[in-house]
Amino acid sequence: MNLVMIGTGYVGLTTGVGFATLGHQVACVDIDAGKIARLDLGEVPFYEPGVAEALKQVQAAGRILFTTDLKSVIDGADVIMLAVGTPPKSTGEADLSALFAAADQVGLLLDHEAVIVVKSTVPVGTNRRVLDRIRAAMKMAGREELTSLVNIVSVPEFLREGTAMRDFLQSDRLVIGADDGIAAQTVDKLHDGIKAPRVMTSIESAELIKYAANAFLATKISFINEIANLADRVGADVRDIAQGIGLDPRIGPHFLRAGIGYGGSCFPKDVSALEQLSGSHGYTFKLLSSVIEVNARQRDLFFKRLVEELGGVKGRRIAVWGLAFKPDTDDVRESAAIDIAQRLCAHGADVVAYDPKAIENAKRVLSDSVSFAPTAIDAAAGAEALVVLTEWPEFRDVSFATLKDLMLEPRVFDGRNHLADLHLSELGFTYRGVGLGSYAASRHY
Repeated sequence: MNLVMIGTGYVGLTTGVGFATLGHQVACVDIDAGKIARLDLGEVPFYEPGVAEALKQVQAAGRILFTTDLKSVIDGADVIMLAVGTPPKSTGEADLSALFAAADQVGLLLDHEAVIVVKSTVPVGTNRRVLDRIRAAMKMAGREELTSLVNIVSVPEFLREGTAMRDFLQSDRLVIGADDGIAAQTVDKLHDGIKAPRVMTSIESAELIKYAANAFLATKISFINEIANLADRVGADVRDIAQGIGLDPRIGPHFLRAGIGYGGSCFPKDVSALEQLSGSHGYTFKLLSSVIEVNARQRDLFFKRLVEELGGVKGRRIAVWGLAFKPDTDDVRESAAIDIAQRLCAHGADVVAYDPKAIENAKRVLSDSVSFAPTAIDAAAGAEALVVLTEWPEFRDVSFATLKDLMLEPRVFDGRNHLADLHLSELGFTYRGVGLGSYAASRHY
C-alpha cells in the first residue's frame, strides 16, 4: 500500500519505518525542514535502538521518503496516518491544535478515496472531530462529492521508548477502532506481517483503550511505591514483596519496580488527560487523582530522605547517574531524574551528572549550575554522595572499588534500586534504596 505518515517524532518515524519494513511504500511528512533534511540523510534525530539501522535498510530499498510538502505525496495515498504530538496543556488536557491543523491540510488537498488513521494519543471523540474537519475542508475545496469516500480509523500506538521498533514488529495487540468495515479491513491488511491479536472495536473504545492501558500501568507503579514506603517503615524488602505478588498471574510481575515514580512523554500526560476527560464528562476519577498524587509525592520523599541523611546539600558535591526518564532512550521529558537534579541545584548543591545518551537533551532543560561528566566514574569523583536516577545497565559494570576510592564520602542513594543486589554496603558504601527497609520505622515523612 501507499502510506503517508504525517509527523516524524518517536511514534511517526518508528511506525513509518516499521511499515516500510513490512514492504509498504511510505512517505513521511513533517513541517520541520531541518528534521526532514537529517532524515533524508539517514540521521535519526533521537536515540531509539534499531530505528537507525532499519531506516537505512528501507531507504536503500527505496520504500521510504521524507518531505515537508504534503501535496507532493498525497496523490495515490491509500492510507494517511496522523502521528503528530498531542502535548498536555497547563490544565492537563491534550493539546490537539497540531492534529487539527494537519487534518485541515489533508482535507484541503485530498481528492480521492482514502482511509485516515489517527495514531496520536487523543481523548475520546477526537477521531470524529478530525474526520469532520477533513470533510469540511474538502467541501471548502469544492470536493463535497468525495467526502463520503473518506473514513477514519483509530489505531492507538503501544510503543515503548527503548523497544519501539521491536514493539511495532512484534506487537502484543493491534487495536482497530472503526465504523466502516471496509476501512477497518484496509487497516488490518496494512498490518499484514504482524502476528498479534486484533481488537476490532468502535472508535470511542479504541481511543479509551490507549488511555486506560497507560493509566493502569501507572497505577501499578504508584501502588508498589506505596508498598515500598510502608516496607521502609516496617523493615520489609519491597523486592521480595513484588516477587511474591507478581507470581500471581492475575497481577503479573511487570511495573512492580519501586523507585522515584514514573515519567516520560506518555504516562504523565495520558493519566492527566484521562482525569481531565473524566471530569469533563461529569465523573470524578478518584483513583487517578491518587495515582498522580502518589507519583509526585514519591519524588518528594526520596529528595527529603536524601537531604536529611546528608544534613543538607548546600555546597555539597553530588553526583547524578542518569537523566533520561528510563534507560535505552535519550528522552528527558517529564523525567524524574531531571526533577531531582533541579531540586538539588535549587538547594545549592554542586551537581555533576552523567547519562550515556541524554546529556545533550538534558542540557536544554537544566540550569548552567549542573556540570556534565564524560563517564559515570568521572561524575562521582570527589562527590559526597552519588544519586542513581536511571537504571542504565552500564552503572552496574563500573569498578566499585575505584568508585569508593574516588568519592569523598561513599554514599549511594539509589532511586531505582538498580544496584540493590550488588551488596555495596559490604564494599564500604552507605547504600540507601527505596522500600528496602533502609529507614527506621519510627521516622516519619
